[in-house]
Amino acid sequence: MENTSGQGKTAVLPAELKGWNWGAFFLHVIWGIGNDTYIALLTLIPPLFVVMPFVLGAKGNEWAWRNRRWDDVAHFRRVQRNWAKWGVILAVGFFVLFGTLFFSNLYFMSKSDAYRFAVSRLQTNSEAIQLLGQPIKTGFAFGSISTEGDKGKGELNFSAEGPKSKGTVYVEGIKESGQWNFNRLELVPENQGRRINLR
Repeated sequence: MENTSGQGKTAVLPAELKGWNWGAFFLHVIWGIGNDTYIALLTLIPPLFVVMPFVLGAKGNEWAWRNRRWDDVAHFRRVQRNWAKWGVILAVGFFVLFGTLFFSNLYFMSKSDAYRFAVSRLQTNSEAIQLLGQPIKTGFAFGSISTEGDKGKGELNFSAEGPKSKGTVYVEGIKESGQWNFNRLELVPENQGRRINLR
């Protein structure tokens, strides 16, 4: 079959090249520039950035074949495999980095003084014990804590569960002179309108 690559709309994509392009899907803008497929720049425009990676994955081979001159089918496949390889490497690297930061943040907050104080208050509060039962188990803390020296502020929540029921603990406080002062420290039981003040 004649090599029609680089001839624009008149180019005919060989049947063996039809299919999904992982390099275009993962690397969209970079892949688009590298393959003279500048429609990939639409990925930078909200809300198209949600849709365009999938469009590029589906149409990538066709557009790259049309927009750039390739030596032959083997050359095209070799280059696109390299794009796909680096796309997967970068995607995996991103998720590993994101996961590391996410779980490090959860670990940090769950070891904080504010979290431990809230858990202690929860597990010794007679009303909470009566409602949830014993033992009371708590989950990871979500939210934010920032400290600088002996000052700081925090706003977080975590799940609480006992044999009888479960709920969510909400914590808001300010740290001054090394001591936390909480303007909100309460248990909100699941499926109930009541709130239990733990301060």
